[in-house]
Amino acid sequence: MYHLLVLILFLSSSSFHTAFSAHCSTITATKTFEKCMILPTQQASMAWTFHRHNSTLDLVFFGTFISPSGWVGWGINPSSPEMTGTRALIAFPDPNSGQLVLLPFILDPGVKLQSSPLLSRPLDTHLLSSSATLYGGKMATIHNGASVQIYATVKLASNKSKIHLLWNRGLYVQGYSPTIHPTTSNDLSSIATVDILSGFTAAPRDDTGTLRTVHGVINAVAWGVLLPTGVVMARYLRHIRALGPTWFYVHAGIQLTAYFLGTVGFGIGIRLGAMSPGVVYGLHRKLGFAAFCLGALQTLALLFRPKATNKFRKYWKSYHHFVGYACVVLGVVNVFQGFEVMGEGGSYAKLAYCLCLSSLIGACIALEVNSWVVFCRKSKEEKLRREGLIGCSDKGSGIHS
Repeated sequence: MYHLLVLILFLSSSSFHTAFSAHCSTITATKTFEKCMILPTQQASMAWTFHRHNSTLDLVFFGTFISPSGWVGWGINPSSPEMTGTRALIAFPDPNSGQLVLLPFILDPGVKLQSSPLLSRPLDTHLLSSSATLYGGKMATIHNGASVQIYATVKLASNKSKIHLLWNRGLYVQGYSPTIHPTTSNDLSSIATVDILSGFTAAPRDDTGTLRTVHGVINAVAWGVLLPTGVVMARYLRHIRALGPTWFYVHAGIQLTAYFLGTVGFGIGIRLGAMSPGVVYGLHRKLGFAAFCLGALQTLALLFRPKATNKFRKYWKSYHHFVGYACVVLGVVNVFQGFEVMGEGGSYAKLAYCLCLSSLIGACIALEVNSWVVFCRKSKEEKLRREGLIGCSDKGSGIHS
């Protein structure tokens, strides 16, 4: 385990160094700039020249398309590091001619809530000029992975050296209205405050980042590990006579702990949804609600558990097994869905969970095979006993002794 942690830290530090040692360019086909920097997400970068005598900023943004019919944009928020209020320039293929067009947009609160289409309108900032070009010149085509350069000359307020820069990209455009960008953690963190004099960048404080991590860890442990473990305990320990009723208390204790932690994680998820209006993970949310409701039904069913001699016990057991297995399946599926939502589909955290789940499944297979071997052996002995073969053998051995 120690060597695995060392390897993970080494690979993480290597990727971190690679990301931040990536090359940025101050030279374009039409202009040379003084400074450049790599932006934290989406392999984007920017270069700029700031003219102090008149507070004018010449800037070029380097981005990439993720769809032939998609869009790439960047903007400046004059007041705060957030999407609402950003004055943006967005490039996308003209729906009629297919040529690259660049239009200005103001991102008001309605955009985040998706209450109405995003429509182009003149910016209320001092935008002196703007243009966009594909890497490769006018003959280049827009495709998945195509690079674009968006130029702008902006007049800033006097004595202002910091700008709140935002950038993003989307999959498609409806008419001349860009649709919402992907909502992974990587896309939602495409914001930086840049000091154009020093070139220093600071990512904005993300109040939801820690909550998302806690939400993911708690739910992965509760719904993805403890709940299946409790089912395994009930299925394979109850047949060990030496344990007596101990298996039931172990099973109930694990399941109640899992449901308590799952309730905490569920509450954090509700809070995250309230803190992120306009960001909806439909499938993840529905699976979470379904798993939580099934878990609640299982907990309530424990209070109405009939005695073993009650004639309704067999119906209760059928209900308990069906709802329990459904809850486990939904919980595990939603854990994997959660990894995708958080943009951790290829992370070491997901690999660790897969290894844990695989170990549990492997143990189940081994225990299931052993159970069938024991069952078949007992069935064979019972058959021999009914036919009198075991009894005759015992008597014969008793006479000779």
